[in-house]
Amino acid sequence: MDLRIFTEPQQGADYDTLLRVAKATEDLGFDAFFRSDHYLAMGGDGLPGPTDAWITLAGLARETSRIRLGTLMTAGTFRLPGVLAIQVAQVDAMSGGRIEFGLGAGWFEAEHTAYGIPFPKEKFGRLEEQLAVVTGLWATPVGKTFDFEGTFYTLADSPALPKPAQAKVPVLIGGMGAKRTPELAARYADEFNVPFASIADTGTQFTRVREAVRAAGRPAESMTYSNALVVCVGKDDAEVARRAAVIGREVSELKENGLAGSPAEVVEKIGRYAEQGATRFYLQTLDLHDLDHLELIASQVKPQLG
Repeated sequence: MDLRIFTEPQQGADYDTLLRVAKATEDLGFDAFFRSDHYLAMGGDGLPGPTDAWITLAGLARETSRIRLGTLMTAGTFRLPGVLAIQVAQVDAMSGGRIEFGLGAGWFEAEHTAYGIPFPKEKFGRLEEQLAVVTGLWATPVGKTFDFEGTFYTLADSPALPKPAQAKVPVLIGGMGAKRTPELAARYADEFNVPFASIADTGTQFTRVREAVRAAGRPAESMTYSNALVVCVGKDDAEVARRAAVIGREVSELKENGLAGSPAEVVEKIGRYAEQGATRFYLQTLDLHDLDHLELIASQVKPQLG
């Protein structure tokens, strides 16, 4: 059972704050540090302002040594796929082969408007082509060229360089789409992530993905199945309530929609998600200054999961 720390820096975090969290993630034995890819806060003032996901990960690649690093999810609307392939390959090399690549279609129109980024109407078709381009560039043998002609992107005689350090960078796809998303994951993904969903909805989506993976000629177990859930753990009720208040949430709501409560309560709920097939959890950590929270999870939750 992998526990990964997942941050939302657009809510208000500079690079130094993220570095402290990433180093704590590594020191406390968590599997990975992931971050969102957003440029606009969703509530609050977002001070001191956004940080770029891949610039952040490039810095962390040089300042950590063990943990995996990645995005949930890189917004496909933010970057051209050829440029993105170069960026991710470079950061993978800088990390010694520790990058995992989550890619989504992009959805938050307001941040595009705020920073002058085009927000196309047809996003899923673009996502499909982006995955084909990025993975195709990486898979092209050195000395060969890559060509692609699609509806949205065309590449001709690309040297398809540089290559990532890993022979294959793990690709993450996620969401709750009932048909096209599972089929796309079956074609390109090593991991499927269900974000902020109930146990029942998780089970339904995992079933769809398993069926799509089998239909694509792959064993269902060739896919890693994961959940992203908000986390709020405390030694007692008072500590849970204090942590919930800091992030502006109600304890009852957090217990219903995330992983909240005592370590025992959180372990029990993780077990119910695991019954649906989840083997990896991205713990959405919203108070990035509370490193004691991470220590509590590492010492009181993680050891009970095996």
